[in-house]
Order: sequence, then structure tokens, then C-alpha cells
Amino acid sequence: MEMNFAGRQLDLSKNHVMGILNVTPDSFSDGGHFNRPEAALLRAREMVRDGASFIDVGGESTRPGASPVSTQEELDRVCPVVEAISRELDTVISVDTSNPEVMAETARLGAGLINDVRALQREGACKVAAEAGIPVCIMHIQGEPDHMQDDPRYRNVHREVSLFLTERMREAERAGVLPENIILDPGFGFGKTVEHNVQLLATLEQLRILGHPILVGVSRKSMLGAITGREVSERLPASLAAATIAAMKGAGILRVHDVRETVDAMKVVAAVKEAI
Repeated sequence: MEMNFAGRQLDLSKNHVMGILNVTPDSFSDGGHFNRPEAALLRAREMVRDGASFIDVGGESTRPGASPVSTQEELDRVCPVVEAISRELDTVISVDTSNPEVMAETARLGAGLINDVRALQREGACKVAAEAGIPVCIMHIQGEPDHMQDDPRYRNVHREVSLFLTERMREAERAGVLPENIILDPGFGFGKTVEHNVQLLATLEQLRILGHPILVGVSRKSMLGAITGREVSERLPASLAAATIAAMKGAGILRVHDVRETVDAMKVVAAVKEAI
């Protein structure tokens, strides 16, 4: 399953690791650590060295309760980092944004993937994604980040997530996004209880029926804290367990904070898959 990310070809039938690079002051795990371009580039170099196929640059926190930032502020945070990584590192740059202006500008600067937690629902986002001509990750979310965890409810979480993703795929395709440029993300932690998240992970292989690569982000999330009783800084073992389960169930891209450890876990997954 080959996909072209702004000139870089990746086989998404194999497992790839996406390193998280939050250039924000308020992300839940590493907010403020990499919000200077120099620090961000150093971190990106480290993650590429550790085996990341993607670096996911985000300039607006989407943690539960997060407040939006202005377009200019997001551009100021993200663009210098995207430009520096594009110039210096051989990796796919993913931009974690819902803002059409940020999508357009970062694609121009060398981004190879638009990673939109709001599934291209903002006005103009589908059109810009189509014009950019690069792959896009469409994620399920119930509500908006500032209130998505207030009282999430589903009758059948897997079915409702699948229907939402199908609807958003069709809308993107109507706007001109190529079907072969679509990646899907069930959106762990975005408008879901712990039980919803566990159910989605348990049935993740069913999303493969939709016919697109799957991206999963569970690294250090609160669902793992609720299950293990561990604080954010102590969730590596749980994160690796969840990533391994997701990979065995068909996720092609694992979005993580701990790149080196997850790359090692994916090597074990690959060896087991080859033996089956």
C-alpha cells in the first residue's frame, strides 16, 4: 500500500512511527518543551535518528479543555519548524492542524501530510486539502476539544465512528481529495470515555473494511492513566502495549511521544506478522 507524501514514498502495509512534536506551550504531555524552533529541530533530529518515518508538528493544543489559537499565532509557531525540518531532515512532515490557511502554507513549505483532528470540517478545509495534493488524515471527533469530554455518548461506538469517517471521506472526495490520499484515525480520546476507547481498540481491525490506511494515537493518553493509575510521565509501558495491539490489528501509523521504544516494539510486530 504505497502512498506518496510530497515526493516521499512509504509502504503503509508496514508499520511506521510518527513522532509527536508539539510546538505549543500547553500540550498535555510536552507543552512548552519544544516551542522554540531550535529546540523543535533538535527534537525532530532525535526522533528521525530513532526511526520515525513522520514528524507531526502541532501548533495548537487539542487536549481536552484546550482553547483555540489565532491563525497568525499558529502560523508563527508551525511554519518556521516545518521549513527547518524540510530543509534539514529526510522525513515526512505531518502538520497537526484544522486551519485551512495553515494547511496551505505548510504544504507550500514542504509538509507531506495534513493531520486534521476535526476531519476537514472547517470552512474551506476540504478545498485546501484537495488543492495541496498531499495525503490527509481524517480523524473522528465528537464535539470540539474545549468540551469533547463533557459527556460523550454512543449507542455503538465502532459503528458511529465508522459512519462519521465514511461521511467525511466522501465529502473530501467530492471536494477533490484523491481516495488514495486518505488516511483514517478513530480518534482515541477525542470525545470518548475510557470504555469507548477500549471498545475501539478491541475492534480496530474492522476499520480496515473502509479500505484506507489507519493512524492511531494513544501515546500517554488519559485512557491509559485511567487503566493503569499512572501519571503521564509513567505511561510508557501502557503506551507500548496499546501501540502493539493497534499495529497487530492493522494500524499502519503509530503517533507517539516515545519513538525509539515504539520502533523497537514495531520490529517485534513485523517479525510476528512475517511468521503468521
